[in-house]
Amino acid sequence: MQAADGWIAVNLPRADDWTLIPAWMEGEVAATDWHDLERAVADHPVLYLRERAVMLGLAVAIVGEAVYDGGAITPTLALGEPRLRGGLPVVADLTSLWAGPLCAGLLARGGAKVTRYESRHRPDTSRNAAPHFYRSLNQNKAHQLLDFQTSEGRDRLRKALDQADIVVTSARPRAFAALGIDPEDVFATNPSLIWIAITGYGWQGQAGQRVAFGDDAAAAGGLLRWTAGGEPHFLGDALADPVTGLVAASAAMQAWRDGGGVLIDVALARVATFAARARVYEELIGNAYSSR
Repeated sequence: MQAADGWIAVNLPRADDWTLIPAWMEGEVAATDWHDLERAVADHPVLYLRERAVMLGLAVAIVGEAVYDGGAITPTLALGEPRLRGGLPVVADLTSLWAGPLCAGLLARGGAKVTRYESRHRPDTSRNAAPHFYRSLNQNKAHQLLDFQTSEGRDRLRKALDQADIVVTSARPRAFAALGIDPEDVFATNPSLIWIAITGYGWQGQAGQRVAFGDDAAAAGGLLRWTAGGEPHFLGDALADPVTGLVAASAAMQAWRDGGGVLIDVALARVATFAARARVYEELIGNAYSSR
């Protein structure tokens, strides 16, 4: 959508998202209508729209806001002690939708023993909405449904974290705080753990509080195509998700070879900037060869 001074990507996949639109627009839009929303967005600057969205937990990104700084992932957080191990890793998959399940699914295809843990009250929405897609990502894993509202469910989850070689997550830090799980405590018990933390914009600081999905994160990272008229268009469906899943799986196996003891911060928007830069580079190389 075009705002007063730039472009934003708006993603409203959850039913509750639409109920927050009046608060986001300060009462200007009450209907669940994209056209009305577009007209309201056009009157406001991008920073205003993004900051109000962040406050309300809406997935809104300024197109191109994530800046490429040299890599697909941030420097790892050394929270434990590396220990080289033989054999294949035991993986706890606590993710949903696409990037995280793809990462853990690739590890499973490589021979890792992967167990998927889902909330009994909030299971992965793709399980019912896209069952074939869900099966394609999760068919090589064991599955456990846990009730995180009970102490027994939370204890079983913590035990899984303590016993895993690799943990793959896609929730924000606040979700683990609500469950009474502190990564530093987990590493104190399991020092050689590899924690793959997939988020929209990063694990630490204010970035860790932002909501993101594959489409808006791709837009934030500039993983788009621009028309001759200067309009940004998506390159594919939720493109930041599969690219991030591939990067996360690669990072997990490199950390496994190095002995672990790290939390690896894998952000959709950051990976998108890396992929966008690679795409531009490939286009430049292709154009150079085709002009010879």
